[in-house]
Amino acid sequence: MTLAALAVLALLLLSGCGSSDSEGDSGESSGESDSSAAAGTCSYPADSQSAAKDVKAPAEKPEAKGTVDATVSTSAGDLAVTLDADRTPCTVNSFLSLAKQKYFDDTECHRLTTEGIFVLQCGDPTGTGSGGPGYSFADELDGSETYPAGTLAMANSGPDTNGSQFFVVYDDSSLPPDYTVFGQLDEKSTKIVADIAAKGTDSGAGDGAPKEEVTITEVTANS
Repeated sequence: MTLAALAVLALLLLSGCGSSDSEGDSGESSGESDSSAAAGTCSYPADSQSAAKDVKAPAEKPEAKGTVDATVSTSAGDLAVTLDADRTPCTVNSFLSLAKQKYFDDTECHRLTTEGIFVLQCGDPTGTGSGGPGYSFADELDGSETYPAGTLAMANSGPDTNGSQFFVVYDDSSLPPDYTVFGQLDEKSTKIVADIAAKGTDSGAGDGAPKEEVTITEVTANS
């Protein structure tokens, strides 16, 4: 696969919910975290899309600190994740808020890529790749982001357009540092996703819905 083709695949795959009404390009990274997060508060302005499910925006002041263990329960097995609330407080705050409001429950992971980059994308209750929670929030980046196997990161449709869609990296992937990395899967959980990917997409193409339907049944923070 050429570098140009890889770039196109990355842009198509990792477009997510945000202020855009449809999937689009990932844009340029801001290269730094949102200043409001550094001040201890987060901003979650309403965007142009209605929420895919009826949820409230998160509180502006994150409660979680340090690392937070959570479980993404799916039809393929439980995924154990560790969230980094110190590095990405606003992202983790949103993820935990949506989980508590059961936003992710009974939601299919709608997209899998098996060529060039290796990710499973989830978090859109509509299953279309354009659904979101009705609000957006800023990237939390420092420009050093990499995407090895086990990475948990936010999908977006350009700078500061994060919403609810996220992706799991099941094999080392080369992507620009434009996607907020907010957690990590353990080795067993990464293998579960890799086993899903080994079955390919429903069309046999390198980019599409996974052949094995994957549904998130619940996301819970472990106390």
